Amino acid sequence: MGGRISQYQGPALMSFIRVARDWLDRAPTGNPVDRLNARFIQILMIGLGAATLFSRLYFIAIQDHSHAGPVMSLDQVTDLGSDLAVIAASLGGMIVIRRGHFARGIQLFLFIYLLALMANFATTGYRHAPLDPTPTLLLAVGGVVLGTRTLWVVYTAVLAAFALGQLADALWLAEPRPSFAVAFHVFPMLVIAYLLVAFAIDSTTRALRTMLAEATERSEALAATNQRLQREMEERERTQHQLIHSQKLDAIGRAASGVAHDFDNVLSVILGYAAQREQLADVGTHALLAAMEGVELAALRALSISQKLLNFSREDVVDNQVFDAGDALRELEPLLRQLLGRYVQPVLKAPLVGLPVQLDRSAFELMVLNIAANARDAMPEGGRFTMGLEVLHERTLVQLTLADTGMGMPDEVCAKVFEPFYTTKPFGHGTGIGLSVVAAMVEAAHGSIDVYSQPGQGTRFVIHLPLHAETRALTA
Repeated sequence: MGGRISQYQGPALMSFIRVARDWLDRAPTGNPVDRLNARFIQILMIGLGAATLFSRLYFIAIQDHSHAGPVMSLDQVTDLGSDLAVIAASLGGMIVIRRGHFARGIQLFLFIYLLALMANFATTGYRHAPLDPTPTLLLAVGGVVLGTRTLWVVYTAVLAAFALGQLADALWLAEPRPSFAVAFHVFPMLVIAYLLVAFAIDSTTRALRTMLAEATERSEALAATNQRLQREMEERERTQHQLIHSQKLDAIGRAASGVAHDFDNVLSVILGYAAQREQLADVGTHALLAAMEGVELAALRALSISQKLLNFSREDVVDNQVFDAGDALRELEPLLRQLLGRYVQPVLKAPLVGLPVQLDRSAFELMVLNIAANARDAMPEGGRFTMGLEVLHERTLVQLTLADTGMGMPDEVCAKVFEPFYTTKPFGHGTGIGLSVVAAMVEAAHGSIDVYSQPGQGTRFVIHLPLHAETRALTA
């Protein structure tokens, strides 16, 4: 039975200690130094008050009441009053601290405790006073928690209490009374000893407070720097988003002439069928239906191109999604034809199996359009722009290869091709930010991009993007 009780006492005691510690830590104080000292100060007040109360109760319990007189002597009254004052100081200080006045609660505690100490020495003297570490503890509390000024006030009050007790020994306490020289013979030693203690506390506390003030200042400076960096990152993200949108509009602008030409062809087909309406009507219903089918196909082609332009030009926020890279290239092919013009042939080499990747689809399309625009400029006499897709490294990466048969680039140009604002095009024909935006988007998608080129041998961009994780798991 005893073993079972002790088995439950451990967790119960730990739970009580944890609850008490949490309660002590909830003392309302905004100063970081006070917050560090709050638990110790409250434990000190509770400990001194409880010790004084239990000592008084123990003294009452063991006192021989048969020889006690009907009236208490002055020193007994003072001793009882001092104990009650210490208990009241501990209780009052705790109440004031728990109401959010940390420094004021400690000042109240020290003031009452020092008054009780002086009253005790004045009625019992210094000669018969027991060795008491409390004055040193009061010095530590005043110096560490409230600072230099309070430390020296407590130092002066403690020495005044000692002097008052030695004065009582020499003047008004019971015989035999020592002379002033005998009564005060330890006072110089007390002055020096407590001076050294106060000086040590003051020096240590001053250094700690200086270090804490510097740490707080650095912490505030670091917080301000973090906030500034956060604002700069947000501004950079907004700027990058606007840059990407401007690149979309630039790509659309480059494709505009091809789109206009294609719409002209569509309208020519429709007008041609409309001009032949009478002849077609004479041929019969079958000819009219065939003509209407041709008109529908031409209109659907124009609608597809215009819809692609509208969707691509929207200034949406980044929306990472899972999509098939092959399907995205197939759907982008009509717009690519308009961008490349009639003399550059787009060629798509993609497997029929799905190659899902996870990133912003408009960013993926913008990568291809940016590189295709540079390929068109590198092939003024015409050529071929090849888009290839394949899976690498045991279905963990998708490799997108974009190659042209243009004039190529020397090594020194390849080394700088992804740098912002670097361009070899004449003024007014390029900004130098297209490929740097592509590189930034590939990096944001946790991929990589490389360029391979030689003069006269074309250029090849190789982009690696991670295959979607769920797809890797299903095919593993």
